[in-house]
Amino acid sequence: MSLFWIVIRQLAEFEAMATSKKVITREDWEKKLNDVKIRKEDMNKLVMNFLVTEGYVDAAEKFRMESGTEHIDLATITDRMAVKKAVQCGNVEDAIEKVNDLNPEILDTNPQLFFHLQQQRLIELIRNGKVEEALEFAQEELAPRGEENQSFLEELERTVALLAFEDVTNCPVGELLDISQRLKTASEVNAAILTSQSHEKDPKLPSLLKMLVWAQNQLDEKAAYPRINNLSTAMLEDPAV
Repeated sequence: MSLFWIVIRQLAEFEAMATSKKVITREDWEKKLNDVKIRKEDMNKLVMNFLVTEGYVDAAEKFRMESGTEHIDLATITDRMAVKKAVQCGNVEDAIEKVNDLNPEILDTNPQLFFHLQQQRLIELIRNGKVEEALEFAQEELAPRGEENQSFLEELERTVALLAFEDVTNCPVGELLDISQRLKTASEVNAAILTSQSHEKDPKLPSLLKMLVWAQNQLDEKAAYPRINNLSTAMLEDPAV
């Protein structure tokens, strides 16, 4: 991410300058970029970190072979993605079983994660119209945990409130039935498994891109320069003068 370091360096240089904006031409900017040397190995590790964390098994293996980066255990990625997919499909019981097969301590030592998985089971029962089973499950499995934790109790009350509405489209907690709720739970499980395997729970690349956006916004106040407005293309756009 040589561009990020260039932006940070320019920010430091402009701190002591006058308030009027300096104009940096594309030629000067590209020269600064070329002067920053980043090892190819570090870039490869950054890409591999993203592929492994996000679970792109085939792409990770192909990239490992082409780039010569360190060996990765594809089985751990495959197992983790199976858990994630099960939650995303609403098969929470299957997901819990798979997590316990991987490492029983993940749920034993993370009561919040276990509660959220049980909450997702309750949501799926409500989604499928199993009202009596949902009420029984809420009372036997979730209510005792709610008594021990106020935040759990509040989440349980929000979830059970779904049963009070025939038309969930007008329900104030209807978002619990959205696919985004499944994805949120799946992401939480994915992060917990990564942590248990001594991996970072979030890929580094998105964080670096956020840092780049922040740095550019800071530099905008001090200079006009070729900036990246579209992160997907990473094309430099000439400064407006």
